[in-house]
Amino acid sequence: MEMSQNHRRTSRTSFLFAFIAAWLFLTISSDEDYYKLLGISKEAGTREIRQAFKKLALTMHPDKNPNDATAHEKFLKINRAYEVLKDEDLRKKYDKYGEKGLQDEQQGGRYESWNYYRYDFGIYDEDAEITTLDRGDFDAAVNSGEVWFVNFYFPRCSHCHDLAPTWREFAKEMDGVIRIGAVNCGDNGMLCRSKSINSYPSLYVFRAGMVRKYYGDRTKSSLTTFAMQFVKSKVTELWQGNVFSEIDRAFAERIGWLINFCTDTGGETSSKDGLVNVGWMDCSKQADLCDSFEITTSTTAVFPPGSSLAQKGSVLFIQSLDTKEIYAQVLQHLPDLEILTKSSFEHKLAHHRWLISFSFGHNDLASHEYKKLKALLKDSHIQVGKVDCITDSELCASLYIQKPCVAVFKGVGIHDFEIHHGKDVLYNVAAFAKESVNAHVTTLRPENFPSHEKEPWLVDFFAPWCPPCRALLPELRKASIQLFGQLKFGTLDCTVHETLCNMHNIHAYPTTVIFNKSSIHEYEGHHSADGILEFIEDLVNPVVVTLTPESFQELVKRRKSSETWMVDFYAPWCGPCQALLPEWRRMARMLSGIVNVGTVDCQKHHSFCQGEDVRAYPEIRLFPQNSNRREQYQSYNGWHRDAFSLKSWALSSLPRSSVDLSPEDFKRKVLGGKDHWVLDFYAPWCGPCQQFAPEFEVLARMMKGTVRAGKVDCQAHHQTCQSAGIKAYPSVRFYPHLGTTRRDQGGEHINSRDATVIADILRQRLQQLALQGKSSKPKVSYNRSLMLTKAAFIKMTVKAILK
Repeated sequence: MEMSQNHRRTSRTSFLFAFIAAWLFLTISSDEDYYKLLGISKEAGTREIRQAFKKLALTMHPDKNPNDATAHEKFLKINRAYEVLKDEDLRKKYDKYGEKGLQDEQQGGRYESWNYYRYDFGIYDEDAEITTLDRGDFDAAVNSGEVWFVNFYFPRCSHCHDLAPTWREFAKEMDGVIRIGAVNCGDNGMLCRSKSINSYPSLYVFRAGMVRKYYGDRTKSSLTTFAMQFVKSKVTELWQGNVFSEIDRAFAERIGWLINFCTDTGGETSSKDGLVNVGWMDCSKQADLCDSFEITTSTTAVFPPGSSLAQKGSVLFIQSLDTKEIYAQVLQHLPDLEILTKSSFEHKLAHHRWLISFSFGHNDLASHEYKKLKALLKDSHIQVGKVDCITDSELCASLYIQKPCVAVFKGVGIHDFEIHHGKDVLYNVAAFAKESVNAHVTTLRPENFPSHEKEPWLVDFFAPWCPPCRALLPELRKASIQLFGQLKFGTLDCTVHETLCNMHNIHAYPTTVIFNKSSIHEYEGHHSADGILEFIEDLVNPVVVTLTPESFQELVKRRKSSETWMVDFYAPWCGPCQALLPEWRRMARMLSGIVNVGTVDCQKHHSFCQGEDVRAYPEIRLFPQNSNRREQYQSYNGWHRDAFSLKSWALSSLPRSSVDLSPEDFKRKVLGGKDHWVLDFYAPWCGPCQQFAPEFEVLARMMKGTVRAGKVDCQAHHQTCQSAGIKAYPSVRFYPHLGTTRRDQGGEHINSRDATVIADILRQRLQQLALQGKSSKPKVSYNRSLMLTKAAFIKMTVKAILK
């Protein structure tokens, strides 16, 4: 009895503590600016945000301030700021709506111990030789053409920490040879899942479409041996019989030579990025030849195209043995980028694709690094040049170039170009150039802004200092390829064209708008090509019904007994309402054909909303099926208003379409029955299984009448799952009726957790069976995506809304 009382007392104390902690979290002052709390600018990238937070965490953590009663509350503030600003979508909501736009997001309420921030947080953030990549710049890096060796790690992984010292030494060893990167999968879970990273650390080499996983020993020598396989290097031995023909051949292709004159095999010299040909000459065997080159001691010389010893200063002799110093001097001595002027600009760009560097007289190592772009972009047939905006100020002014930048001109004249707003690093610039020439995004100016265009335009109003804006730009390029010929894409820099942005009431960045003659649609959604395609699909086939008082009475209050409705009562001026909109549309697509979804504008229909007792916005209500009282509803009181949470809540109100199967049911109905079955093998404790459960119910409803849906609890029925060969949860298997009395216990594995994808696979499989006359088929493993099908559908139907 005493133990029971103590237990109840402990439970009450725990509940009270949890309530107080939650109250403290929710009542944190929202007046303080998140950027100021962390001491960063609005231009700060993910790495800067993480570094700033770590610095504060180490000094402000309650573990380090045990006598400060306010330490917990202070730390919650900076933790909340960090959790919001590191997340691309939450950051946009905060920048646009302030704290009001985050009322449904509870990030920052929990934090780790001081030791975590000291030893586990951002393992490689302070290492200059290691580039920390995130979702915004990963693709640009690995598609740049350079070799990248990337370490995917998780902060709490002990093996990751064991590898860290070796990875740092390896990065120093390979500096200047290949790029060494790191991805924190704790902060970039979506990126790591998209790359199928399921163990840590995972080490991969990337180069322009090629991906190779490393399985060897995690020693510096083994890592180096593996990495050097992907470095394209050729060192040519030069002698009397080939030296002049080799040099002449290279000079004809405008490529220079780096030659090491020595008495052995050339030491450490290696080729780099195709900038120059690399050779060595053994002066102990080619003494007369070395004398003709005026070589008296071991040295390294750079011969730019067209150079000769007769031309004083045209050949650079390097006395250093340090490879980095040799590399820097080679870059500096190579021919500069071709200079374009106002008189040659239009002619040069008329029929060729160019990457142009616009400078303002400043000449540093970064400008020398741009010389490498000629080699990196050679296979993409992109020429590289530069314009001095001090000398040709009129040309730069006509293009609204006000500061140093690079831009891609698409080969159709001087008006179709795109300015680069990403990181000013070589790999990012090279990837941008390759993407841009194949995409259809134009940098807009007052002269070409689509004010009265007959064709529809998607215009992205942005500011270069805004990280979510920069993250959206490559996604716009992807979407422009999918919708080429249907929708034009342009970007407008509001820091340059402030007046034009003000004319369109742009108050937050990025703001993406579709102009279609007199119709204007503002995009609210995730910063991704998929999100943009989904938005266009919503315009073509709206899944959310805009309700009036009259249509609400007709469709909702007098709904059929088999219908369920979800309605969002909102006000346009309400920040949380605006933040909910993209999630509401996404949820509606997920529930299409299962739940009807609508919205009511309570600013427009104020009296009606008052009559419905709507007292706060947004108010989400579910009007269930089979209800005797049609006005009866359930209000959503959940913490989260994301599409997945809302979908799960809606499905929980519906009668199940799938059935639970016992071992006897599995043998009799699935293996021995005459119906087609799709099964979800799950375990109750499995988090991914719980997430997949509502998706499986959607699938069950989609396939009702065609394929029966069942669930098998592998914790309760372990032997059944083992016999079916289930090794991971959840597992989806298809058991088609093939006309035989018994079916294979393992069924056909379907490698997807998306109801739409699974349904498409099942329909294709049923079609195959119909064509084959129910002939037996061996096991098939499917792993398909509907992205192309979906994009093709949008491309075919988008004209309906854009005409």
